[in-house]
Amino acid sequence: MTEAADVPALPDRLSVDPRSPYHVAAVFERDVGIRLNDKERLDVEEYCISEGWVKVAASKARDRRGQPLLLKLKGKVEAFYR
Repeated sequence: MTEAADVPALPDRLSVDPRSPYHVAAVFERDVGIRLNDKERLDVEEYCISEGWVKVAASKARDRRGQPLLLKLKGKVEAFYR
């Protein structure tokens, strides 16, 4: 029962990239799961629940800075702690 009080609430928008303004390090102390259209996704880089999208890496493609290219997938997004 004390664990639920220690866990921060999941934000509406969250990014894995520490350079992003939407990165919240305290959330990543626990494992976060994402469902898109009732299917669990393991490759999500960023999500927004209110706008209904997730960003995933586009295979091995990289931009000129070496970061993965991201595709935006739209649908019903749910975030949860595992």
